[in-house]
Amino acid sequence: MRNLNPYPSIGVWQICSIVVLIPFLYWVESVNGIGANWGTQSSHPLPPETVVKLLVDNGIQKVKLFDADYGALRALSKSGIEVMVGIPNDLLATMATSSKAAEKWVSKNVSTHLSNSVNIRYVAVGNEPFLATYNGSFLRTTFPALQNIQTALVKAGIANRVKVTVPQNADVYESSTGVPSSGDFRADIHDYIFQITKFLNDNGSPFTVNIYPFISLYIDSNFPVEYAFFDGQATPVNDGGTTYTNMFDANYDTLVWALQKNGFPNMGIIVGEIGWPSDGDRNGNNEYAQRFMQGFMTRTASGKGTPMRQGPIEAYLFSLIDEDEKSIQPGNFERHWGVFYYDGQPKYSLNLGTTTTGALVPARDLKYLQRKWCVLKDSAKMDDPSIPQSVSYACALGDCTSLGYGTSCGGLDAQQNISYAFNSYYQKNNQLDEACKFPNVSTVTKDDPSTGTCRFGIMIEPYYGGAHKTLGSGGFVAGLVLLLLTVL
Repeated sequence: MRNLNPYPSIGVWQICSIVVLIPFLYWVESVNGIGANWGTQSSHPLPPETVVKLLVDNGIQKVKLFDADYGALRALSKSGIEVMVGIPNDLLATMATSSKAAEKWVSKNVSTHLSNSVNIRYVAVGNEPFLATYNGSFLRTTFPALQNIQTALVKAGIANRVKVTVPQNADVYESSTGVPSSGDFRADIHDYIFQITKFLNDNGSPFTVNIYPFISLYIDSNFPVEYAFFDGQATPVNDGGTTYTNMFDANYDTLVWALQKNGFPNMGIIVGEIGWPSDGDRNGNNEYAQRFMQGFMTRTASGKGTPMRQGPIEAYLFSLIDEDEKSIQPGNFERHWGVFYYDGQPKYSLNLGTTTTGALVPARDLKYLQRKWCVLKDSAKMDDPSIPQSVSYACALGDCTSLGYGTSCGGLDAQQNISYAFNSYYQKNNQLDEACKFPNVSTVTKDDPSTGTCRFGIMIEPYYGGAHKTLGSGGFVAGLVLLLLTVL
């Protein structure tokens, strides 16, 4: 998931995003079972081998990447896990204008790993490239990029094994009457989306869509909360005799109707992302996240499908692990989509139906930094003029998205809020002594300041085996100079 936008022309169920794999007619066969999105925008990522073991231990048989990270793909070798690799939007122009670049990308990021026993099944060309908030930036590059990647797969002799797709936000289709049966592609991009959909269908590839009921609550205070969940407590929506009791079914069937109206009644559908954040917003909490995710898993296990498309729904949960370096432009909740915390520990009870215990299996054999925290000095005066600048600086380079109304740390007092900010910055910088030297107001303690639902975290030891590095001493010194200049 990327940016959010209020979708004024869409029915309430169309604001969500999710990726579901449905084995349908001639569509490429898919491994049954639950999938998950593996994002890597983290200051302290788990080693790829640890993540793969986390996937295997929890019976997660499919994984969706947002790029083609070498370390992740190497770790997935011989795991049997079905993989979707991704081409980021910023590469679409290159892929669109150069068939050689497309061939090189496929050779490096697909063929090489296939030969190393990585079970790559899909290439995602872009990620929600037609999102309304992109203002058409990728309208003219997505289709030619898709064509060139498909041609490269054919040339490499792997097109029957690896299929292309384009993950779309649910805002690419709409309903003029607010019910699924009026579903159609969005008018302003109809020709573009039809062209891509026809190409995918002609090549036996699925339509991928992301659906997020949570976003409806986030952007519309009048949205009926119960309609976001699956336990049948919502007021039903009637569509010509067909009853909808939850947003997912209605959104999904709006797409089914749109495909049918445009001549693709049997096209396979992948729901690429579905999830609920656990923090960062008053509706983002463990209780709602657990209720939504367990409701979805229980519903999926039934295999009944939706009113318009019967049969099993396979989904990629969004997401596997929290990412503390994701952009918070859409909202503070963006860093809290994981079923697991950043360190691979479960946030809440969730039965995926894949383990003997019916519980999530945590990541193991982790090495944490020392049990110490950076907090506000007891002697610090709250009217010290350096405190506001220090907090602003710490939050800008740390992660304060758990602070605020309705969040897990929303009940902290002023001193605790300051301590939380200081500690976030301190932990993110690997507990460097200099990272807890906010001018005369901070100190290191070995007494855990966590309270109630608010966790003052301790980071795991940094992983340097891949492209993702934590902030080094050079970056820290530059940041410290910036802080001093701000305070002075």
